[in-house]
Amino acid sequence: MIAILGASGTTGGALLRRLTDLGVPCRALTRDPERMRAELPPGISVDIRWAEAADPASLRSAFTGARQLFLTMTNSPRQVEFESRVIDLAAHCGIEHIVKISAPAAEPDSPVVVSRWHYAIEQHLLRSGIDHTILRPYAFMQKLLTLAPTIQQGIIVGAMRDAACNYIDCRDIGEVAAAVLARPEIAGGTYTLTGAETFSYPKLAELLSRLLDRPIHYVDLPPTDFRQTLLDQAPMPLWLATHVMEIQQLARTRPERPTGTVAHLLDRPPRTLEAFLTESIGSGLFERDEFAGRPPS
Repeated sequence: MIAILGASGTTGGALLRRLTDLGVPCRALTRDPERMRAELPPGISVDIRWAEAADPASLRSAFTGARQLFLTMTNSPRQVEFESRVIDLAAHCGIEHIVKISAPAAEPDSPVVVSRWHYAIEQHLLRSGIDHTILRPYAFMQKLLTLAPTIQQGIIVGAMRDAACNYIDCRDIGEVAAAVLARPEIAGGTYTLTGAETFSYPKLAELLSRLLDRPIHYVDLPPTDFRQTLLDQAPMPLWLATHVMEIQQLARTRPERPTGTVAHLLDRPPRTLEAFLTESIGSGLFERDEFAGRPPS
């Protein structure tokens, strides 16, 4: 049995769908079981349990009987506390293997605070003695959907100048996670995950201009001005606005290059950014009013 913490998220949901396609027994852990049951595609039957990172009893109940755990959480200032607790309880409940979603530049002196959090969690996982696999994906293509409000106005706002950024589709991350959970021979490593090519924001603006058949322009701001824009327009908490600014500056100071990891593990090329954007535009995702007020990131 594989327990999926974060099963209602984009990556966890992709993993859940892949495992059910493969016929692998899995248990979806979520804070809203009723909503998840209502949103499951027809024909999918899965064990859904309520679990909350701040509630140890719910985690113990959810982990009991599971052999492997997929661990991903939304970034937050309490991330080290919550994920460390999950790891400790998993060890106590007999979990034998954890697949953790981490972050690029997960180092003790990383210039990105959230990456330092992930480094601390990775170290805690190492000390736990549980077998584990670390996945370090770069920027999620799905996060680009938060640019929709400004794209509707014909602009993309950022602070990366012409630095290239790695993007990866969350569905590819979920499929890689399924592979390492289902195939013991490839488990146990640390994998850096990217798409097939890098894109700068100017290049992204060109691509969107072509796909939308109207001009999209990139507006580059000084880093502190960009952070203030995020604080003013979202509004976004200071730690998150700082994180977005930091990861954009990291792309400028550490040139990003694609890896062949996804193709190697899945025996197929990763999904392309153009294909993702074409799919999103075809679904009307850059036109919906629901995006109004979301910040660029």
